[in-house]
Formats: sequence, structure tokens, C-alpha cells
Amino acid sequence: MRYTFRQLEVFVAVARTQNITQAARSLAMSQSAASSALRELETQFDTQLFDRVGKRLQLNELGRLFRPKVESLLSQGRDLEQALSEHTDLGALNVGATLTIGNYLAVDIMADYMKNRPESRVSLQVANTENIVRRVREFELDIGLIEGELQARDLDVIPWRPDELVVFCAPDHPLARKDALSDDDLRDADWIMREPGSGTRQTFERGMHGLLPDLNLALELEHTEAIKHAVEARLGIGCLSRVCLEDAFQRGRFVELSTPEHRQFDRQFYFILHKQKYRSAGIDRWIELCRALDR
Repeated sequence: MRYTFRQLEVFVAVARTQNITQAARSLAMSQSAASSALRELETQFDTQLFDRVGKRLQLNELGRLFRPKVESLLSQGRDLEQALSEHTDLGALNVGATLTIGNYLAVDIMADYMKNRPESRVSLQVANTENIVRRVREFELDIGLIEGELQARDLDVIPWRPDELVVFCAPDHPLARKDALSDDDLRDADWIMREPGSGTRQTFERGMHGLLPDLNLALELEHTEAIKHAVEARLGIGCLSRVCLEDAFQRGRFVELSTPEHRQFDRQFYFILHKQKYRSAGIDRWIELCRALDR
């Protein structure tokens, strides 16, 4: 074999950081050793994988072509190393989830994942849809769980479970006394909403087609709990997943508002994986447990 895994690790680290010093630091090696490894990789195959732009090393077309293959090979190598050292076929798993899924579903799934295999390591990163998609693309995450619609040629987007958004308010809000809201009610209300780039915001805007320019977005917040507190304080009405409101509805903290029938807020949760990503036993087990949550 004409290349080493260390050379491939340096290649990927430089691709991510675009800087040899930062790449070396992330791999706990000296800058000269990292430079030598990258230079040897390119020399052995008489090729150039990066364009040198000042102090930055930017992937060229050939480098972008090979990066997914290298990421997949390194992932398989790490899984094999984990299995050999710990005698397990699951290994470490890096999961990303959007806020609704991460805060209300993923923790229970993680507990089930680790229950029978306590030696397994799971890292859960919670962010909005836009960030999770980017990190799956960059191979920073093994699998993503998202709540937004997505079309991406480089990713496998696999349906998981249905969901719906619900419009809600505090029990003493004036709209709580109405049997059903009209479009005029929606237009006149103060809204407490998730930020652009989130799957929740995407579904809300689709459901509010034709009204968006007239809506009063009083607050845009990145966290569902912050939105719930703002709605509870009567700063406005909100629109969030039923998953994160069920308990609050049961305790009488909020009132669900009935919206016009032509306002549809249904959506789907999805798994996303890079098409070049090696499907380890850990990934398959995670998907299996997610699907079992609905049974």
C-alpha cells in the first residue's frame, strides 16, 4: 500500500481547517510532521490535492473528488480499530439532532443504545437543521436527525416519522377564548418564532404561505424552551412541534389554537447520512432504535 492512514488523516484535517498548523494541532503532531505527511502523499501519486492561497490550503477539484472516499476509508478503519481493541461491533457514534428531536427524543434513544452496550460511546450534538446538514456533509457527524425538508445529491435522506407543528398561546391570552382562528387573527397576532435555518421555521413559513409579509414576528429565538417561556409571559403566540408541547398541554400551561384548515403544518422527521459514509453496525443500531420508538 502506497499511503498510510496517518497521511490520509492529515489530508482530511487540512481539508477541514485549510491550515496546516491547525490540522497538526488537531492530530497532536508537529507542523513539520504534518507537512511532510501531506507532501509525501501528493508526491507518491504525483498529484496535487490543494491549491495554496496565501497561508490557506484550499481543496482543488481533485481533492474534493477524493475527500468523501478518504473519509469513508478512515471511518471504516476507526470502526475496525474500535472493534479490535474493545471487542465490540458498535464502537463510537457521533450523532447530530435538531433542537426538537435532540431535546425531546434523542436522549431516550441514546439511553437505549447504551443500555445493553455500556462500553459504547455516543456523542450527541444539538443544533438547527442547517448546521446538522453542514456537519454531516463535512463528515463531522455519522448520522443526523432533522426536522426540515432537504434535497441534497450528496446525502441520503431517509424518512423516519411524521410530526406536526401546533399554534399555541398562554391560557389567559385573548386568542385562547376563540374556537378557531381566522387568517386575520394570524395576521394580527404577535409571533414568537424559531430562527431562519431551522426546520420548524421552514414548516411554519410553508404553512403560512400568502401571509408571511404581513405577520408580526415579535421575537426570533433559537431554543424551544425560550419560546415557551416567552409565550407563557404573553409576549405573543408560538408555533412548535407537538412533540415538545404535549406535556405542557396536559398540565394546562398552554392552549392549542385551531388554525384554518388550509393552513397545514404537518412534516416529516428524517435521517441523513453522507452517501460516501460507511454504514457501521452502530449507525444501523441507532436507526433501529429510532424506529422502535414509534412502535
